[in-house]
Amino acid sequence: MTPLPGFWATASQAERDAAYDNAGAVADSPALVAERNAASSAFRAAHPGHLDLAFGDTQREAWDLFPGRDPHAPCLVFIHGGYWQRNRREDFVHLAEGALAMGWSAAFNGYSIAPEASLTRIAWQVHAALDWLSAHGAEHGIAGPIVVSGWSAGGHLTALALEHPAVTAGLAISGIFELAPIRDTKLNTALKLTEEEIAELSPMRRPVVQKPLAVAYGSAELPELCRQSRDFHALRSAAHAPGPLVPVPGADHFRVLEALRVPNGSLLRVAATLLD
Repeated sequence: MTPLPGFWATASQAERDAAYDNAGAVADSPALVAERNAASSAFRAAHPGHLDLAFGDTQREAWDLFPGRDPHAPCLVFIHGGYWQRNRREDFVHLAEGALAMGWSAAFNGYSIAPEASLTRIAWQVHAALDWLSAHGAEHGIAGPIVVSGWSAGGHLTALALEHPAVTAGLAISGIFELAPIRDTKLNTALKLTEEEIAELSPMRRPVVQKPLAVAYGSAELPELCRQSRDFHALRSAAHAPGPLVPVPGADHFRVLEALRVPNGSLLRVAATLLD
């Protein structure tokens, strides 16, 4: 598969930027983000027992953990998005509601963001976070199999994290799996992707991991986000790697996460099937 979409060669800079502008494509995204942040702030305040657990040297290199009733139940790890240059783990912890209702634990890791950190360093930090969780999670009531999930940039990092030996399965939501188009958009101003990073950190170009990975996206997302998910799943399917392609009907880039948050949400049900 070509690393660039068919229209790319003749697209203007504005068209390339718009192809990956998730916030611009969802008119009420500022209100949705404000609602998300407020819900997460309230959730953190109500669950203060295992917050800000450092796995690295910076404030962002930390875990927020929400252990379930059974320490040996599965743990849903969530890696936040923001095109590797925005957002914080603290603003997504309300997503733990669905996992906890299912009897699972939930865990949210942070990472440094661009331009302060390169994508190479970000990917390394995610693996360092999983090293810490596998070594210390049991001290905080989390000792079950790890299902790593993530949204947007976190979907990309989820695909890379599937390679970690502590990870049993993954759920990549609205991810970026080929980085070449990102290099040609305004997003690269902060990222400054090198050709080596594009080759090394694009999941489409890495060896296929034979662990279950569900690839999910909202059917109302930007065409490029839909294409990225479909192409990545097709690549894995051709290599006989397990895991479904999961379009969430009618969901845009922001509302797709409701299927992970609400008890018995469709993405939670998909996550559970990955351990069957």
